[in-house]
Order: sequence, then structure tokens, then C-alpha cells
Amino acid sequence: MIVAKKTKILRQTVFYILLVVLSAIFILPLFWMISTSLKPDVQIFIFPPVWIPNPVQWSNYPMALTFVPFGLYLKNTLIICGLSVLGVLVSCPLVAFGFSRIQWPERDFFFILLISTMMIPYQVTMIPVYLIFNKIGWINTFKPLVIPPFFGAAFYIFLLRQFFMTIPGELDDAARVDGCSEFAILYRIILPLAKPALAVIALFQFVASWNDFLGPLIYLTDQNKYTLAIGLQQFQSGYHTAWSLLMAAATLVTLPVIVLFFFTQKTFIQGITLTGIKE
Repeated sequence: MIVAKKTKILRQTVFYILLVVLSAIFILPLFWMISTSLKPDVQIFIFPPVWIPNPVQWSNYPMALTFVPFGLYLKNTLIICGLSVLGVLVSCPLVAFGFSRIQWPERDFFFILLISTMMIPYQVTMIPVYLIFNKIGWINTFKPLVIPPFFGAAFYIFLLRQFFMTIPGELDDAARVDGCSEFAILYRIILPLAKPALAVIALFQFVASWNDFLGPLIYLTDQNKYTLAIGLQQFQSGYHTAWSLLMAAATLVTLPVIVLFFFTQKTFIQGITLTGIKE
């Protein structure tokens, strides 16, 4: 009994030590970014490396905000993020509801077909999609970045479909007896119960749009329409890179995502946990 208890304690100790070591490895780049953002330029590349800046140069942050039009890029990024999140929240539940709660011919075949599109790399469709958007005059506008989410995303549809299938079908039957249409069932029953899953796809889409570099780089040519991801590139030039200012700006860009996850982590983890319970 005592030996088994000691063995259990030893295993837990080793497990927690391993978690601490792995956490330190993953957090090291973030710590180095924040540390570099507070250093004078002369301390960035010296060896051995300076982990704690001395002196702490807080002026790097206001300088980074004025080095590029940070406020304008922030506004553009929030517009794109907000509209794209709205797009997936409008389109994906409709499709997922059809694949999970309504019986129709060849439903599973078309679901597999939808999921198979996730295997197509973005690089394969990048040029054809660009040519289409160029043909209809969407280049140098936000439309290529905000309109596609209104037509759904296969991964988010999959997550929502799995979550919807965990909701008892008897609720649908009771609603139909009361005269509810399919849209009423979705709006009044399914969506209120699916808030954790909706929060997950909203967070995923927000982070994807916030960090998206390739999309704005391809479709936006006017500097007044750039996003924060593109703005970070402007700290680099062919002859000089303002590394301390770049790290300060990168810290400011990363901070909202960390804060968002910190306040939504309970809902996020709950949504992820419940999306694969039932086939």
C-alpha cells in the first residue's frame, strides 16, 4: 500500500517536472521577444546573450507605435477579423445543422466530400482564386479576406457538426410537434446549446485572421489598407532592421490574442472537448 502510494507520488512528480520543462521550452521564444523589445540595440546580438535588459528601454514601445501607422493597421485588422468571424458564425452552423440534424439522400457522401477539401493545400488554389478575384475587381479591397468566410469553412463545419450530434434528437422532435420549422429549431434550440462550440470557431477564426500574413500580402496593394501582420514587415528594410522596435510591435500584436484566450480558455477547452464525443 505504502509502496504503491510512493510510486504514484513519484510518477506525478516526474509528470509535473516534465510539464514544467516543456512549458519553459514553449514560453522561451515569447520571453525572448519581450526581453528584446526592452533592450537597446547594442544588447541584442552580443554573446553571451543578455536575458534581462539593462537598462530597460520602455521608449521602444511608443517608438514602435509611431514607426508605422499602428492605429490605422489595427483598425483594418479589426475590421477584417470582425467580418470574418461574423461570416463563419452565420454560415457554418447552417451547413453543420444540415449535415447533423436533417436526413437527406447522400448526406454522408457530401459530408465526406466537404471534409476532403481540407486536404487541398492553400498553395494549390492560391493562383486560381487570385485570378477569380482579380477578374471581378476585388483586388486591393477587403472583400477577398471577408467574403469567403460567409460561404463556410470545412474545419469549422466539422467541429460544429460533431457538437450538434451530441445534442439529443428528442429536442428536435418535441420542437416539431410544437410547430417549429428547421430554422426555428436551429435558432431556438441548437445554437443556445452550442455556445461553447461557437466560441471555439469564433476564436479560431479571429486568431487566423489576426495572424494572416499571406492573404493581405496577396490582395492588398494600398498601404492605407494594410493589416498589422503586413505592418510588422515594414520594420525590416534591405539595409537595416529595427529589431528592438520590431519585437516591441510584435509583442503588442501578440498580446490581444493571449488576453483573449486567457479570458475564454474555459469555454474554449469545453468546446474542443465536446466536439468529438459522438459519431
